[in-house]
Amino acid sequence: MIQDSSWRPLPGFLTIKESNIEGLGLFTTETLPAGTDLGITHIYDTRFQDGYIRLPLGAFINHHEIPNCNAILSENDPITGPLKHIRIVTLVDLAEGTEITVKYIINKLENPNWEKEYEITQ
Repeated sequence: MIQDSSWRPLPGFLTIKESNIEGLGLFTTETLPAGTDLGITHIYDTRFQDGYIRLPLGAFINHHEIPNCNAILSENDPITGPLKHIRIVTLVDLAEGTEITVKYIINKLENPNWEKEYEITQ
């Protein structure tokens, strides 16, 4: 029997809907202050072609030249401990209904040295 779980693919303060940037996007459902940690988007795993597995949070974040969030490469997670991953943190206060954006280099994950050649934080 499946037990009740509090796990959700996205935090309750985010949702997916149509984007003016591209396809679907990730949007706030409430006001979020600058510095809010939105969670993990990718986990390092060498079994995947680009070395990372993308989580639900990372699937719908669109690129913007002037992003409102920062992608941060981390080697440790407060809950799981040592874990190489990418997480998203808000750069500015975000009003309810704002699309989450980061500045990223499209298709650079095909390069196995992308972490060394491109700075992940803006």
